[in-house]
Amino acid sequence: MQHVLILGAGGKIAKLTETMLLAETDAMMTLFLRHPEKIAVSDEQRETVVTGDAANADDLAQAMKGQDVVYANLAGSNIETQAQQVVKAMNEAGVNRLVWISTLGIYDEVPGAFGKWNHQMLDDGYLPSYAAAAKVVEDSDLDYTIIRPAWLQNQDEIDYELTNKGDAFKGTEVSRKSIAAVVTSLITDPTKHIRASLGVNKPNTDGAKPSWY
Repeated sequence: MQHVLILGAGGKIAKLTETMLLAETDAMMTLFLRHPEKIAVSDEQRETVVTGDAANADDLAQAMKGQDVVYANLAGSNIETQAQQVVKAMNEAGVNRLVWISTLGIYDEVPGAFGKWNHQMLDDGYLPSYAAAAKVVEDSDLDYTIIRPAWLQNQDEIDYELTNKGDAFKGTEVSRKSIAAVVTSLITDPTKHIRASLGVNKPNTDGAKPSWY
């Protein structure tokens, strides 16, 4: 039985992941977020809600105790600081496995017209801060997997393909449910994709921008 700490548990992908973990595993989950009113516990035997800020070392230190895997579904202008605190807390607690949600474009890996459009949409502070946070994770000694989703949509589907760091990013969009499925697969088998950075997209969605733009 694994103990999984979910940072940013109120996020949409995190909630989908929690549902999958309840259905497909026997994992015990600690749901860590600043605003606990955002979530409702489905299984009190397997889910514990903890109020905390991922930029706060003391909050993280308490939540890290006894965990096997940390899944970080974090956001915000201080994402680099959050990454630094998460890495520090994991090292101090002796927790090695990290699944970190980032974004596409942090390596300038998105080609063509879509790559230019993605820069135009995300360069105003977002891409640089997420790239800096990913570098903190990659510079650590942790067994991390960074996930770089395409633009996110809410279709009720699991349909994705993966690219590795150094590969050109494929596609323009992907469902949040697909990203949750990737996270669930990594938690189910934490030996997969160690120290890897994975681009995730829906196949056959190439274009200049996502379909809804």
